[in-house]
Amino acid sequence: MTPRAEAAWRVLGDVPDPEVPAISVRDLGIVRDVLEHDDGLEVVLTPTYSGCPATEVIERSVLDAISAAGLGPARVSMRRAPAWTTDWISEDGRRKLREYGIAPPGPVAVPEGGAPIRIVRRERIACPRCASLHTEQLSAFGSTACKALYRCLACQEPFELFKPI
Repeated sequence: MTPRAEAAWRVLGDVPDPEVPAISVRDLGIVRDVLEHDDGLEVVLTPTYSGCPATEVIERSVLDAISAAGLGPARVSMRRAPAWTTDWISEDGRRKLREYGIAPPGPVAVPEGGAPIRIVRRERIACPRCASLHTEQLSAFGSTACKALYRCLACQEPFELFKPI
């Protein structure tokens, strides 16, 4: 990896996700690669899902951050295969989600040679505020389609779960 590409990776660690600003696009795992070409940098992104309304905002934020750091010119390309999975969220990103009040997702099963499948969660979801496992799902959808709404029965606080995809 070139020094310019390495610098771009560091910069992308500070670009917040517009829907969950406590986590960067890098920690979210949507930055797949940073490539240096003769005509500039290429930042390869994989959206969290094909209908994500924040994709264009993320693309603009990435390009603005690269430019502001003096690393341009740059372009963004979208790589939709393999599909993004919540397994790509970094450990630091999972910690940041908990601190922000969102329960991080559990693992996703990937059959040999197959596409990721959602694991049916049978275990209890831990409250990101008090760590109690005494929680209940209130709605399959939270503030965005990629989150579900839960409530902790111990501390009575509502919270969202970032759905495993």
